[in-house]
Amino acid sequence: MFEWSDEDLMVRDALRQFIDKEIRPHIDELESGQLPPYDITRKLLRTFGVDALASDALEKELEAEASGTKPSGGGGGGMSGSMFMIVNIELAGVCLGLVGSMGVSMGLTASTIRGKGTLAQKKRWLPELVTMEKVGAWAITEPDSGSDALGGMKTTVRRDGDDYLLNGQKTFITNGPYADTIVVFAKLDDGSDTPMRDRKVLSFVLDKGMPGLTQGKPFKKMGMMSSPTGELFFDNVRLGKDRLLGETEDTGEDARGSEGAKAGFTAERVGIAALSLGIINEAQRLSIEYAKTRMLWGQEIGQFQLIQLKLAEMEVARINVQNMLFSAIERGQAGKPLSLAEASAMKLYSSRAATEVAMEAVQLFGGNGYMAEYRVEQLARDAKSLMIYAGSNEIQVTHVAKGLLRG
Repeated sequence: MFEWSDEDLMVRDALRQFIDKEIRPHIDELESGQLPPYDITRKLLRTFGVDALASDALEKELEAEASGTKPSGGGGGGMSGSMFMIVNIELAGVCLGLVGSMGVSMGLTASTIRGKGTLAQKKRWLPELVTMEKVGAWAITEPDSGSDALGGMKTTVRRDGDDYLLNGQKTFITNGPYADTIVVFAKLDDGSDTPMRDRKVLSFVLDKGMPGLTQGKPFKKMGMMSSPTGELFFDNVRLGKDRLLGETEDTGEDARGSEGAKAGFTAERVGIAALSLGIINEAQRLSIEYAKTRMLWGQEIGQFQLIQLKLAEMEVARINVQNMLFSAIERGQAGKPLSLAEASAMKLYSSRAATEVAMEAVQLFGGNGYMAEYRVEQLARDAKSLMIYAGSNEIQVTHVAKGLLRG
């Protein structure tokens, strides 16, 4: 059974010190949207040497690919899988939006270029993405195609000489308002009679400031305000073939780009379990502390059985979600990664558990829990986002069931 190593625990303790010193004092600015999260994220990466690790790992990876050697994959920015999880867990309990923005930039955006790009494309965009020198966004969701991201997609590219013209709109894009590098998925409009749902999905890389690209202002949200989310608009954005990931329209049997997108969805949903554990840990910590200090009828409220029941159920949720994560890490290390259905099951359970624990923490705090100055209020709002983010929980049920029925 996997357990945190001594090195993992040292990283966790050092990270907690950084969070207390550099993040907690700025929570209100971050959560109001006044302070974008990127400078704090860059300081975090510098402090722990993650930017240097990521640069070195990428350089070796690209050298190996250039020499014809199979590159060693890396999605943790130079960190081990367990350390990457610890960063997600610890940050999520304090500032969920910050880790969400970092994960999309260094995770989804960079990994898509890593997985689909040519060597030249990787050299062009990855060095600044893996260090967060530039902010990345991963644009697939549209106003009418949330859970039906691929089939319902309406954003299109059509050939124009040697170039492509991109038109359409994306929404709910993490980092969208500030992104420097944007991976965009679009249907190929080749003038054929192929139904829109069945057309090829191609992916392109765009840079901030390109003519025809408009990045909307950050949305006002219920939670995760520290993660800027917005719309992207494309009005005849001219794209050279060098921006088409892989520089080919040949998607093989995967015409709709399903496999590439599914890989992203799988990683994202496992990540949701880590974020859920972070929220559960913090909600439980705050609840235990409050139960020991809040007096009612002459005694600590922790002495009442109904309060003890809440704390005990938080512990059950913590153990379950942690064990699911440990299993995912163990399987990844063994080269047996989770299927999309399994990742969806993790996301479904853990996000529910985090939301229930956070809401119970609010209840345990009573009137204080409803006040913004008590952080359980923020945790409850943030936790709810996990039931929608990375695919709503309703669509997770479908993925889990389809996996079971396929056998």
